[in-house]
Amino acid sequence: MSAPDGVGTPLGTELEIEHLSAAYGPITALDDVSLPSRPGRITAVLGANGAGKTTLLRTISGLVRPRTGHVRLGGRALTGAAPEAIAAAGIAHVPEGRGVITQLTVEENLRLGALLGRRRAKATGQRGHWDLGAVLELFPALAGRRRSPGDTLSGGERQMLVIGRALLTEPEVLLLDEPSLGLAPRVVSQIFDVLRELVDRRALTVVLVEQNARIALEVADLGVVLALGRVVAVDDASSLAADQALRHAYLGF
Repeated sequence: MSAPDGVGTPLGTELEIEHLSAAYGPITALDDVSLPSRPGRITAVLGANGAGKTTLLRTISGLVRPRTGHVRLGGRALTGAAPEAIAAAGIAHVPEGRGVITQLTVEENLRLGALLGRRRAKATGQRGHWDLGAVLELFPALAGRRRSPGDTLSGGERQMLVIGRALLTEPEVLLLDEPSLGLAPRVVSQIFDVLRELVDRRALTVVLVEQNARIALEVADLGVVLALGRVVAVDDASSLAADQALRHAYLGF
């Protein structure tokens, strides 16, 4: 079974983020953050270190409990739910650091994602979109490494593996934290090409946190800029990339 090509399929599921605030003790990390809803699109969340980008993804996925605000997926309230419940609802979080289980092979890592995917497909009564073959087709570099232990993979192969494992959970929304970190430009380009394909042909909704603002704005549809936990700019990605004053003030290029 291959993933659907998206032709004639409805736009991806709507992720609603409204007025989120979160803190670590007395330190406010998010302050009244809302993201515009763009289902079936890539939203790039940008800003300097400490801006709140990673905290935003961790709050959406339930790893951080918000003080205020709402998270909804397809109209279903998920605010404050446990991470496993949010994952089961259809939000897959790929955190920074490429969390490969190094003692397992590539195929075993992927099959862990497929376990949740099968449970989601059964619960929703819908046919799953992803299987092992579809992921290996999307990431050919993994096909020849399927029996290799995770600790033998390059950084780029590990990033492909964790994205592939997330896809096998049958997500409606994919949260990605710094997928380009430490990777060669050629590998970054390959991974971002795959992200664009997932959105354009498979109607997946992606929220991308990325330190490399230039490349993020090239692949994204919408950009959101955070500074000290607050939203300072929201616009189409092309408009943000063309705003020289904003780039210099917040994005470093």
